[in-house]
Amino acid sequence: MPRTASPSRRSRLFRFAAAFVVLFALAGYVAVQYVSGHKGGPRCTAGATDGGEGRTYGMSPEMAANAATISAVGTTRGMPERAVTIALATALQESGLRNIDHGDRDSLGLFQQRPSQGWGTPEQIMDPVYAAGEFYEHLAEVPGYSRLPLTEAAQRVQKSGFPQAYAKHEPDAALLSAALTGRAPASLTCSLPTGTGPAPGPGDAAEVRADLVRAFGKDVLPATRSSGSSAAGTVTVPVASATEADEEAARRGWELAHWAVARADALRIDEVSYAGRIWTADTGWRTERKESGTATVRMRLAQ
Repeated sequence: MPRTASPSRRSRLFRFAAAFVVLFALAGYVAVQYVSGHKGGPRCTAGATDGGEGRTYGMSPEMAANAATISAVGTTRGMPERAVTIALATALQESGLRNIDHGDRDSLGLFQQRPSQGWGTPEQIMDPVYAAGEFYEHLAEVPGYSRLPLTEAAQRVQKSGFPQAYAKHEPDAALLSAALTGRAPASLTCSLPTGTGPAPGPGDAAEVRADLVRAFGKDVLPATRSSGSSAAGTVTVPVASATEADEEAARRGWELAHWAVARADALRIDEVSYAGRIWTADTGWRTERKESGTATVRMRLAQ
């Protein structure tokens, strides 16, 4: 007589088949989300994004916005690009450049700083500007930090249980810092397809100006009077006249331009123009037909 499977064996086979179906469905869902997220959703890229070739780093608009804040706080404090790279690599490891309200024990925010260890109140630490400032303040106290390996410099500040983990983020952090400090022109772009960002609505010029001042300090904007619809829909940031011999001014202009692009999703910025280049959410960077000059960075807001 042919052997028949016992009830227990049939039960195990059924459970195995059911588990396989669930895993297959889950894998399909993840694949669809990955493809749709990378091809159809908002995405920012740092690196060789201006028609060139080379390494790039992709991230969400939220990550780009936080990275821009970290960089702006550093340069405003007079910290060199190497310090910005260290800070960005640290935040990539600690929070994935997300301002999270949880972590190991009482750790919070971009750098997973702990209120119980004297980093500030929970409310302060959850403020990216404050958290970045605290990181740079502690980094500046590390003797010769710019000459140390990134892992060692970051560890002197963070005192992490996994100090070597910072090293893997150094290449991506270096790409980000080159763009966000303005050394690499037009090397940060964001694609923000219609309907994928925050709820539609007009941008607020006062909010953009306030955000600029918080990140770069009050001197970033001169005391000016604004009136009329054109003033309400556009924010213009002055940059010192930049020529071929004035690389510092040109770098400042690109720093401000990239900051605006990185924070475009959060601040409802539709267009950024500087030095004969123009960025829009649907096309990225391109050459303007009429060169915009290098005296100002212009941000046009959603209406």
